[in-house]
Amino acid sequence: MSLDARLEELEGRLAEIEAEWSRPEVAADPERSRILGREQARISPIVANYRALKEARAGIDSARRELQKEDDPELKELARELIAENEAAIERLNEELRVQLLPADPNDDRDVIIEIRGGTGGEEAAIFAADLFRMYARYAERRRWRSETLATSESGVRGLREVIFEISGRGAYSRLKYEGGVHRVQRVPETESSGRIHTSTATVAVLPKADEVDVHIDEARDLRIDVKRASGPGGQSVNTTDSAVRITHLPTGLVVEIQDEKSQHKNKAKAMSVLRARLLELEQRKAREEEDEARRSMVGSGERSEKIRTYNFPQDRITDHRIGLDVHDLPGVLDGDLDKLIDALVTADQAERLASLESAPGSTD
Repeated sequence: MSLDARLEELEGRLAEIEAEWSRPEVAADPERSRILGREQARISPIVANYRALKEARAGIDSARRELQKEDDPELKELARELIAENEAAIERLNEELRVQLLPADPNDDRDVIIEIRGGTGGEEAAIFAADLFRMYARYAERRRWRSETLATSESGVRGLREVIFEISGRGAYSRLKYEGGVHRVQRVPETESSGRIHTSTATVAVLPKADEVDVHIDEARDLRIDVKRASGPGGQSVNTTDSAVRITHLPTGLVVEIQDEKSQHKNKAKAMSVLRARLLELEQRKAREEEDEARRSMVGSGERSEKIRTYNFPQDRITDHRIGLDVHDLPGVLDGDLDKLIDALVTADQAERLASLESAPGSTD
């Protein structure tokens, strides 16, 4: 399909969506309204650029007609300037549209569940995991997203062995999907009296949140649900009721345990949300491997064994190893100023996918 044909199709689809909004049954259906809203938000910028592209083309045609019939040198020069301006606009709009028309990640509109675990480095790794948790929470605040902690396992004074949390908001997965992998920190621990630099790691997993319709779970056959009394660090009891919930998905062996809430019902709901996200990620990873075993994207692969970033405190430098990017102002980044890193990753990902699309057999403009 040609570029113009694809754009005409999207323009027609936007008109259908706008017409559907006026139907009473749509206004009364929050889920349908949400789906339409997301589709409209995705298509509208593309259609706006396409309409601007058509205006620029029409401007060139009009200016060329003026050139042919005008004898006035000043008017001819004005027509030439208009042609040059519109040609520049067409080049810019074509480039933007090529990026906008890249195949969409089906998860981009989803909310996310993020799991952070301290890796090598003992207590310093747990402190680093807590730092990353705060970084993403602050980033969510900057983007006006909502965050909710689902489960935590504390370590020491301010460390976290593990934390699982959800971030909800438009574009959450599309931005945060690049954060999956091993994060490494190099700094002098607070307990290090000799000033020696230690290297520690934490693992970040970014999972698209799954709805019930995305992953079918037969609770009677597929799950073993155990309840017990919740406990705090070191085995200290934090609850006098059997509210902690441990869910085992028998077909895969996946286990989720949540005990943060005092209500068994709430803990079970959170555990099911995490389980669905893990199952969806497992299904999608298998599908990707079956579709293309050979291709492994440099950016955003989300491989949990992949060292993606180093936070070097002595040099006030963050290095993203996937794209060879160095960024300074480490305190600002850890306070949630992540866009400078994520924007670069998005750009690199788009460039790689464009190159891959254009080199594919049968690709057309």
